[in-house]
Amino acid sequence: MNTEADTCRLFVVPRLQIAGWDTAPHAIQEQRSFTDGRVIFVGGQPRRGRRKRADYLLRYRPDLALAVVEAKASYLSAADGLQQAKDYAEILGLKFAYATNGTEIIEFDFFTGQERVVTTFPTPFELWARQRAGLGLTDDSVAEQALTSGYPDPAKPLRYYQEIAVNRAVQAILTGRRRNLLTLCTGAGKTPIAFQIAWRLWSAAWNRRGDHLKPKILFLADRNVLVDDPMARDFAPFGRGRFKIENGRVSLGRDIYFAIYQAIAKDERRPGLYREFPPDFFDLIIVDECHRGSARDDSNWREILEYFAPAFQLGMTATPLREDNRDTYAYFGDPLYTYSLAQGIADGFLAPYRVHRVVTDADAAGWRPTKGELDRFGREIPDEEYHTKDFERVVALRARTEAIARHLTGFLKATDRFAKTIVFCVDQEHASEMRRALSNLNADLVAQHPNYVCRVTADEGAIGRGHLSDFQDLEKRTPVVLTTSQLLTTGVDAPTCRNVVLARAVSSMSEFKQIIGRGTRLREDYGKLFFNILDYTGAATAKFADPDFDGEPVSATTTTIDPNGVEAGVVIDPVPPGGEEGEGGEEGPAGPATPLPPGGGQTGEPRKYYVDGGAVEVVQHHVYELDADGKRLTARKITDYTGEKIRTLYPTPAAFRAAWTIADKRAAVVEELAERGIDLATLAAEMGRPEDDPFDLLCHLAWGAPLRTRRERAERLRADRQDLFDRHGPAARAVLEALLEKYAAHGPDELRLPDALRIEPLASMGNPSEIIRRFGGAEQLRRAVDEMATLIYAA
Repeated sequence: MNTEADTCRLFVVPRLQIAGWDTAPHAIQEQRSFTDGRVIFVGGQPRRGRRKRADYLLRYRPDLALAVVEAKASYLSAADGLQQAKDYAEILGLKFAYATNGTEIIEFDFFTGQERVVTTFPTPFELWARQRAGLGLTDDSVAEQALTSGYPDPAKPLRYYQEIAVNRAVQAILTGRRRNLLTLCTGAGKTPIAFQIAWRLWSAAWNRRGDHLKPKILFLADRNVLVDDPMARDFAPFGRGRFKIENGRVSLGRDIYFAIYQAIAKDERRPGLYREFPPDFFDLIIVDECHRGSARDDSNWREILEYFAPAFQLGMTATPLREDNRDTYAYFGDPLYTYSLAQGIADGFLAPYRVHRVVTDADAAGWRPTKGELDRFGREIPDEEYHTKDFERVVALRARTEAIARHLTGFLKATDRFAKTIVFCVDQEHASEMRRALSNLNADLVAQHPNYVCRVTADEGAIGRGHLSDFQDLEKRTPVVLTTSQLLTTGVDAPTCRNVVLARAVSSMSEFKQIIGRGTRLREDYGKLFFNILDYTGAATAKFADPDFDGEPVSATTTTIDPNGVEAGVVIDPVPPGGEEGEGGEEGPAGPATPLPPGGGQTGEPRKYYVDGGAVEVVQHHVYELDADGKRLTARKITDYTGEKIRTLYPTPAAFRAAWTIADKRAAVVEELAERGIDLATLAAEMGRPEDDPFDLLCHLAWGAPLRTRRERAERLRADRQDLFDRHGPAARAVLEALLEKYAAHGPDELRLPDALRIEPLASMGNPSEIIRRFGGAEQLRRAVDEMATLIYAA
């Protein structure tokens, strides 16, 4: 009877080799992990969950996999592996799935929906012919272009979803689809995808005319940071073929062009630099962050795309279809591929996050001036009630800004004062006030590191970009805290950013996701496995309640702070699994300008009321977690969640007892719970029952069973089942008595063999061989211990 490993070694590999899959350029990838394993929290500490791993991936070319193969042991049916093969094929974007037990092979074809038993694996050429037919790649020359290799980067190969996105975009363009869209969450790596698409089409000598000349490609975005970094880094292999259109300069002799919309669009001073190019000059236009207005009917940027109508156009966005970006989807069409934040977190490619909801009384109940109260400039403040949406837009409360700064400083002191942090403020002025407050509160570090806190907004220009570059640099310790408003909402790759701070309300889901995306990069080598969202406005909590939100947090807290920024307490519970001339910056297309207060706005008059006095009081402290469907944050205890998960995994107490009683199965139960963020020691501490058996704690939470200690279970066994001990001789009985006492003192792991034989008090009874002889053999010892475990949990 062959195991799964035997099936692979003796049957699957030889049959794949006979079919020709191990002959270059084809390849068999064995035991291929295609995810990194979700980051989960066990006992409050982050750890990796299980990776998804296919037994075999069949590659026609290094950049193109065609099928997945799942193997099962010979004593199982091939059908037992088919569903997993189909699941993996769907995740990997493959159209053929195979399951085998070594003798039987079952094939599922996603093009036809047919499942059939086959006697051999298809050859690479047979499978590629079927793939071509299914994709409509009927022209031989086009099919050959589709097989053009990407640019090799052994140090950072494409992840599975990036490979899917590249292949689908290339195939769509080659088959004549003129407008295309890719939807991939922030942090998923859209720029490497864009580069590989451009490289493969350029290397294939594809162009829209079909005359096999190198294409002209334009990479468009709305901020220089989204253009300069890709041009300098990702697209570097194009060498001198690159050209950035800026400062009125145009060149017609390059291959890969880069531009921000604002540099080439028409304005009150010029008709539009884009008109220096013929309408049919570009073969492909890649529009990065295309949800940011490029496809609006009334946008100058839309005019650019329509002027270059002959070109194929590929939009790239981080936001799924919503009301605020409907025009983007109407223009580019349905996405060729979508990869969500939730999927990125589940796969372990993106960092999960903890949400801290911090409330001041000004935000909770509103703020109202006293009768006749004057602001900093001697203006009477209108007697109205102001709320979060008004702060720093209509009325600026210095006490609120300073309270937020104090709380954030305390948070950093309690966690890591050198954890990279971005604070999103209402406008540039608010960012300046926040920077000053944080700098004064951290004067000890600022004295050593003058750039510990920096403002990065449009007004800083080149200086701000320098601070941002240092912030992004993995090897530079400062700046640590950046205050900003709109400039850093998108296009900023800060892999070690550990704290994203919301000091302003965010109404747009698209913008919210962009902001959250500043922290989603994972850098395990720098100890970053998750990040914090500190929400001082309720924006994050509100967005998490949106049923369309697609990336759940790992935990959420609400914390109250007093006027000195001191928190009333934090509880973290685990839950399931623009700034240059002509560039859209702080007050550009990325967000609205600060409104003028009533009666304000005359020349030289401040735009809002400034209140320098007053105090901010503590209001409340709540803990929030995700509900059962993982969509909405609700006030719920971790104990409720644990009971829910136990009932999901084991429908009855009997089923749970059967799994828990046997040591190997019990280890699997503990691992399953850990995968869901449940640590048994932490749970016992939270319930105040450290002496109870974990089995009883879990049964109590799931089915309301009575709680009992391990000592009570041990004493009941001694009283009710003395026959277990009497049937053995004195020497063997002493071993069982010692094991039972160790269980009562420390828990069921003490019954695990052979480990239990090597520690006291059993170690004093002899070496493992001598202890085994007391029972007449290893099997007899194991049966006796297994029986004792069964009887411990008999009721």
